[in-house]
Amino acid sequence: MSHAPIARIDTDAQDPYRWLENRDAREVLDYLHAENDWTEAQLADGAELRERLFEEIKARIRETDLSLPTPWGAYLYYSRTQAGDEYPRHYRCARPAGVSLQVDDGSEELLLDPNALAEGGYLSLGAFSISPDQTRLAYSLDTQGDEIYRLFVKDLASGAVEELPFDDCDGSLTWANDSRTLFFGELDATHRPHKLYRYTLGDAEAALVFNEPDGRFFLNCYRSSSERQLILLANSKTTCEAWVLDADRPLQAFVCLAPREEGHEYYPDHGRIDGQWAWVVRSNQAGINFALYRAEDATPTREHWQELIGHDPQRMLEEASLNAGGFVLSLREGGLPVIQVHPVGARSYRVELPDAAYSLYGQDSLEFDSPVLRLRYEALNRPAQVRQLDIASGAQTVLKETPVEGPFDADAYVSRRLWAKAPDGTAIPISLVARRDVLGRPAPLYLYGYGAYGESLDPWFSHARLSLLERGFVFAIAHVRGGGELGEAWYRGGKLEHKQNTFDDFIACAEHLIAEGYTRTERLAVSGGSAGGLLIGAVLNQRPELFAAAIAEVPFVDVLNSMQNPDLPLTVTEYDEWGDPSDAAVHARIKGYAPYENVRAQAYPAILAIAGYHDSRVQYWEAAKWVAKLRATRSDDNLLLLKTDFGAGHGGMSGRYQALKDVALEYGFLLKVLGLA
Repeated sequence: MSHAPIARIDTDAQDPYRWLENRDAREVLDYLHAENDWTEAQLADGAELRERLFEEIKARIRETDLSLPTPWGAYLYYSRTQAGDEYPRHYRCARPAGVSLQVDDGSEELLLDPNALAEGGYLSLGAFSISPDQTRLAYSLDTQGDEIYRLFVKDLASGAVEELPFDDCDGSLTWANDSRTLFFGELDATHRPHKLYRYTLGDAEAALVFNEPDGRFFLNCYRSSSERQLILLANSKTTCEAWVLDADRPLQAFVCLAPREEGHEYYPDHGRIDGQWAWVVRSNQAGINFALYRAEDATPTREHWQELIGHDPQRMLEEASLNAGGFVLSLREGGLPVIQVHPVGARSYRVELPDAAYSLYGQDSLEFDSPVLRLRYEALNRPAQVRQLDIASGAQTVLKETPVEGPFDADAYVSRRLWAKAPDGTAIPISLVARRDVLGRPAPLYLYGYGAYGESLDPWFSHARLSLLERGFVFAIAHVRGGGELGEAWYRGGKLEHKQNTFDDFIACAEHLIAEGYTRTERLAVSGGSAGGLLIGAVLNQRPELFAAAIAEVPFVDVLNSMQNPDLPLTVTEYDEWGDPSDAAVHARIKGYAPYENVRAQAYPAILAIAGYHDSRVQYWEAAKWVAKLRATRSDDNLLLLKTDFGAGHGGMSGRYQALKDVALEYGFLLKVLGLA
């Protein structure tokens, strides 16, 4: 193909590329394949580099490795990756005496091999749930990328597998304590988990337990920390309602803790407080940063809640987890996660950590009566560690660090926390990493952003990123408003009528990095995915001259048209995030920043857009329409590429090697357009 594909223009003046929404139409498939061919042709001169990048990245990853075993009852549970396999295999073995985590190969049982199930195609493992008596495995599989799952139960003694005869499942599977009763969710036409069913093994049908008619609310069923209760949560972006059920009595009815009240979010758990079985509830009824309440075991409803930890306007309470030895709070202060431990009968303390900018969260819930808990800790220059924390003493032990094969010295890289100033004077944090000898002069810089849904984009380590850092790149994260890094107020400051703050913050971070000499405009690349793709699309329209290259992964760039179609997945529940465009003022506001609507005749940087054909969250056509309009409207001839993964959904390709090839393609694109190939 000697020229880029040209998309025909519809007679629909409001949306001239709407025809690309005709999924499976021959003309649409032909166009998308032509775009893929064009992308391959334009990057063909870098094929050798891409292969070298892939081999580089793969060489840093320990291809054959064992996960840290998790003790439960008479067994250790773990997974093992092997060279050449796309997916880890799942195992268990007899649990050794004492505190040893040594795997006993002689008693090892293979529980599930996703490689055999995938047969070379797409595969996503949803639930992986061992029954309380540890005789059965319930699991769910998505084989297309559309996040619709098939349900299975495996008898671990005989190896017999039964596929449950239910359609449109959300992938969740929650056991009651009888090890025969399962609860699972069903998706509606908009891909929302709206019904909860109860199924007893051997029955012909499942019983409907709960039906949520409000399109803003999603259902989720899970086991409490104590494993004595089942919790059904119905939540929208702004409101929650929780129902609970004794896990020993699955045929009884769920009991509501607090009827939904607009704006009230609360999240219950069950465990022991001061030696007594009790409920603990994280609630925002006293303030937006949440407080913690307790209630007696027999009286969990709202009128019985008593304050345990008060609301703090300077500190966000993100999560509370329970253990027989105490309770643990996940907090957020100054843009960083903090773990505060409250041991039984002792003073509370905070977990001390070595780096200035990092990611930290509870790795997994061990047995409720365990005297220790596990934390996952990582930084931009430090591979992920699983740390064991002794709840009573606070002593930490590094149980496992994700290996980096080949030469690697964390101290050869510098991790920094910077602060940019937004137009309204707000200080915006930036996390940054580079090779020590690169800092001090303008370098190619990869700036990443998200800024939506209150999700915190904490610093993380990447084996693949080392290929950029070793080529002299600086990598930075813009912690813009709309995310949750600085608490609930930070999130609210970048949503609805304040959404422009997200874009202003990102631009301010880019300008700060240029002004401080970390990079120059012609060396600055930006990237974001999903709602982060909306961020990228918006800032490219508003300040295209500031950037040299952009990568937009499954980008939510057709936000106005999508939000006007309530039949699409997620639209109705998204009203709390973006607004309902049936309101004229909201329509005008979204239209003012929507990337697709605001493409205009100006020069844009080089762009690579990536879509998943089976993506149920951000439809493939959003990227396709955006690129088509850019091709017809822009005034430059910079590289403009669209890649549609026909075997992927929102999360991209499912296998680990497939995912590495996608990263190599993106890095090859950046090196080409920045003149570094």
